[in-house]
Amino acid sequence: MVFSGFTFLLLFFPITALLVLISRNLRWQNAVLLITSLVFYAWGEPKWILAMLAVTGVNYLCALPLQKKELPRAAKRLLLAVGVFAGLGLLIWFKYAAFFVNTVGGLFGHPDLLTPAVLPIGISFYTFQALTYTVDVYREKTPVQKNPLKLLLYVSCFPQLIAGPIVQYADIAAQLDDRTITSEGYIRGFRRFCVGLAKKVLLANLCGSVIAELGMADAGPLTVLGAWLGAIFYSLQIYFDFSAYSDMAIGIGRMLGFQYKENFRYPYMADSVTDFWRRWHISLGAFFRDYVYIPLGGNRVGTLRLILNLLIVWTLTGLWHGASWNFILWGLLYGVLLIFEKLVLGKRLERIPSVLRRIFTLLAVMLGWVIFYYEDIRFGISHILALIGLNVTDGGISALPLFDDKRLLLLGKYALPLLLMLVASTPLAKTIADKWEARQQIKRCGFDLAAAIVPIGLLLLSLLFLVGQSYNPFIYFRF
Repeated sequence: MVFSGFTFLLLFFPITALLVLISRNLRWQNAVLLITSLVFYAWGEPKWILAMLAVTGVNYLCALPLQKKELPRAAKRLLLAVGVFAGLGLLIWFKYAAFFVNTVGGLFGHPDLLTPAVLPIGISFYTFQALTYTVDVYREKTPVQKNPLKLLLYVSCFPQLIAGPIVQYADIAAQLDDRTITSEGYIRGFRRFCVGLAKKVLLANLCGSVIAELGMADAGPLTVLGAWLGAIFYSLQIYFDFSAYSDMAIGIGRMLGFQYKENFRYPYMADSVTDFWRRWHISLGAFFRDYVYIPLGGNRVGTLRLILNLLIVWTLTGLWHGASWNFILWGLLYGVLLIFEKLVLGKRLERIPSVLRRIFTLLAVMLGWVIFYYEDIRFGISHILALIGLNVTDGGISALPLFDDKRLLLLGKYALPLLLMLVASTPLAKTIADKWEARQQIKRCGFDLAAAIVPIGLLLLSLLFLVGQSYNPFIYFRF
């Protein structure tokens, strides 16, 4: 079940929202959310709900004794290790075992020793969330949760279950016991959800259609124009697709009384790679910072150890996205760029004109997305070379044509949508919308009609477009 599907929009969420609203107290609301969240997850893959229950149960049992002051530190570390391994072990088996085994086997002429397992949806997210609970209790950052159903609700809560954002337990613990659904929160949440739905249906899916017309998935022959269009539209697609899901998750959470942290802050406005990762998938960056980078020593180490720490973190960041060499290369690219900014450029980065910094960052990010897109690294390299007009074949290096009729027609066809998407990826669109609403004084019975027109219009337009769309899954479901 996806947020942008008719089953969710017209059946699941309206029923869930109604049941939550008529619930007499928070206890009943939690019960409704737990049951509906389990139904949401089991809708497509009912057997994998057992894996999520197992991870949650093990972490619950391991964390319970951690609150005891008299428990020896060695015992606490053992319990922590068991809880962490329960989630990571499951994740490693399903997501990485075949990759590692077959990589080693390939060195000895046996590259297909293990068939990749079917990946349970959302496993990269809920295993990390369960991990944050046990680690936070061990660090005494948050009290132990004695009610296993509340812990299960935290892990399984459907708004952020499938594709994030990654919600750390310490940030949500208090809301499991004390939250209020208000009319203002409900309206703001509804607006946020509608904006996210529109970004997914009207923008991200359109980018996907353009990429299909370009033939990127088939790694077909490219012109220079085709290579740039592919890189630009994929950069926009992955941003609108994933930020849309985060918008919808945050909006749904707000309607249900939860306050989730922001996961995107206009990343393509970044003026450095460091700044980009403060803006892109913020919850993932925070997870690796708090649970990997800082425990490794963070910045408070020597230069060589700092380089090693950054390379470890960014290798793991790449691997988190998938068991493939292109993801590892993508992560290492960012590791190298961040090391360069931190250790080579340093304060000199601030003296470079802002425009040049933003251009360099965008080019680096687009280069990264090209690597990210192609699981076969050879195709990614070919696409990167095509950006500068080169075509490498067994016969040598040749120059690519700058454009052809097909790509020129494609550019003309999507020039206006491309311009609108470029604007939508900046704060300008939100600024215009906020100013427009601020100038409207159309109120009846205390209800702001101006504030309702835009989200309702986006919702209806999105539903209309969904009728004719055959491609609709979120990109990050595969991770």
